[in-house]
Amino acid sequence: PIGVFDSGYGGLTILVELREKLPQYDYLYLGDNARAPYGTRSFDVVYEFTLQAVQELFDRGCHLVILACNTASAKALRAIQQKDLPTLAPDKRVLGVIRPSTEILGSISQSKHIGVLATQGTVASDSYVIEIDKFSPEATVVQQACPMWVPLIENNEHDTDAGREFIRKDIETLLEKDEQIDTLVLGCTHYPVLKSFIESIVPPNVKVIAQGKIVAESLADYLNRHPEIETNCLKNGAVSYLTSENTLEFDQNASVFAKDDVKSSHVSLHLRFIYMMQRNY
Repeated sequence: PIGVFDSGYGGLTILVELREKLPQYDYLYLGDNARAPYGTRSFDVVYEFTLQAVQELFDRGCHLVILACNTASAKALRAIQQKDLPTLAPDKRVLGVIRPSTEILGSISQSKHIGVLATQGTVASDSYVIEIDKFSPEATVVQQACPMWVPLIENNEHDTDAGREFIRKDIETLLEKDEQIDTLVLGCTHYPVLKSFIESIVPPNVKVIAQGKIVAESLADYLNRHPEIETNCLKNGAVSYLTSENTLEFDQNASVFAKDDVKSSHVSLHLRFIYMMQRNY
């Protein structure tokens, strides 16, 4: 199967679009809900947790893993690709969600002023600023960390009056930094749940961009260009779910994000001892 990993439920918004665009493939989703959110954790901790999840998905037969988490993509992807895959699994691949979005944001924005709403970890990494500059160096990028958004969504409190006030204030703060912003990217895979509300409070000329469809298009292109990976992806149209948290709670909440009935299995994440010794932990 194609592995899809997130710290919690947000990656399910990516999985929905992957299944819509590429329904023939098998998918295995892993949510590390027991340790969510990742956004406020250090680079080292996010890297360690993400590597554990990637190893678990590899062990379960995934030849390709999508980090459907912006924080993991920002803080762990490059290290895993460059340092770990050559020894851990040289014939397997790990992809993130930031680059596909940044490749096209410049063409979407007319004013070339782009706002990024993301977790503290993603903002601190400057991944969006760096990647957008590669593809659209003329663009101005302004970021806003939204530390309360993931906890609000994970606890189903984003639709409350208090929750909406937190969201509104963060958006207003971002737009006050640069009045020329005409494109807002939801730089966390949890945030598409808030897309309709965000669109209702931003000026009508501001486009709100979710990553799901962009990532799905990018994956379709990647598989076309890499038949050596594509041929190892099972094609039964099946999907399975793993969580590091209570499965009943996960199933109930995940069903909302996945737009489908979810029946998950529990998984305990840890680094493999032999590999830890190889890396001198």
